[in-house]
Amino acid sequence: MSQRTLIGKTALVTGSTSGIGLGIAKSLARQGANIVLNGFGDAEGPKAEIAALGVQVSYHGADMSKASDITAMMAFAAQTFGGVDILVNNAGIQHVASVEDFPVDRWDAIIAINLTSAFHTSRLALPHMQQKNWGRIINVASVHGLVGSAQKSAYVAAKHGIVGLTKVTALENATTGVTCNAICPGWVLTPLVQKQVDAKAAALKISNDEATKLLLGEKEPSMQFTTPQELGELAVFLCSEAGKNIRGVAWNMDGGWVAQ
Repeated sequence: MSQRTLIGKTALVTGSTSGIGLGIAKSLARQGANIVLNGFGDAEGPKAEIAALGVQVSYHGADMSKASDITAMMAFAAQTFGGVDILVNNAGIQHVASVEDFPVDRWDAIIAINLTSAFHTSRLALPHMQQKNWGRIINVASVHGLVGSAQKSAYVAAKHGIVGLTKVTALENATTGVTCNAICPGWVLTPLVQKQVDAKAAALKISNDEATKLLLGEKEPSMQFTTPQELGELAVFLCSEAGKNIRGVAWNMDGGWVAQ
């Protein structure tokens, strides 16, 4: 068994009770990092999965649209584990509509959860990281942080904003042991994306396999979904010694989507 490289570190992953966030949390835990989970829905199952990997795990149910909840979560992590060494900003929501029809409350919620929450967690995590002269901030953006798609104005705006926040955070800490980078996935087979596949299959009266091919064929040349575990392994690499001079990168793992 290879040496676990993150023993003694604590990772906080927002939106980590399922999907991409849980996949990243598991990968970090396999390397020995203690984990603070966050998200809605069932937390006991994910906590048990992480604990089975031989690390300590806690959960905080902060609503990522509320600055006061985020402050409480970061204080909880500091009290429980002494501080956050690895911050993964993953929490996100989506709504699809044209600009002129986009509900204002949905716009506000998407910007708050997908972008502003990362500012709040970062500003609260950085002093501890700077004091230790070691830290990793990983912002889960999207290919939509690099390119646009119709009907997704708020999501695309928020994800472009995350890439910009990533660059500034990286530059401000460039001479320290604290790095900040963004991961930009294409299609990832999460429960949210599976719902889109199911809806396409129902609407077009085709099989699930055919709907999957249609979904991937629209954007992703590889015709493959990226997996949460693959994204987790990229996060582990960014946390490794080999990743110490990767700073301000928006790293797309998208099956060729942005290469087109």
